[in-house]
Amino acid sequence: MTASSTFGLSSEARNLHWLLSNLVDEVPGLLSVAVVSSDGLLLLSSDPERNAGPAAPAVRQDGPKGSSADLATIVSGLASLTQGAAKLMDGGGVKQTMIAMESGSVFVMAISDGSLLGVHGSPDCDMSVVAYHMALFVGRAGHVLTPELRSELRKSLESAL
Repeated sequence: MTASSTFGLSSEARNLHWLLSNLVDEVPGLLSVAVVSSDGLLLLSSDPERNAGPAAPAVRQDGPKGSSADLATIVSGLASLTQGAAKLMDGGGVKQTMIAMESGSVFVMAISDGSLLGVHGSPDCDMSVVAYHMALFVGRAGHVLTPELRSELRKSLESAL
């Protein structure tokens, strides 16, 4: 990601874009990545056409319908379902959800204030490597994902469409 692709964004937003690019670059087998707000809105995406500027992270576009927006919907629904299950089982807060399928995997991890990181991985991705790098992302992003930053990211995505 170049400086021109994040022109006009705050340093916190640029840092979050960099963290997402780093996740995408360092973890083989990622098909789609989405950061989702607590109300299910896409905040940040691995889809180049959804992020500010042309140099957004490049990820193979054969995730759910090829779109991080679709992944955001799936992530939001899975989070709601697992949070409901955790309440029924008196299990406390949900930290991570992993679904292994024949043709891939879906990972959901809580960031902060109900925000979520969702990843769709290829069938051959190493689930432990994906989970590790997601935890690193969450640890680095959690303290900066303020209501102001979430608002800035939403506006940035809306203007990119």
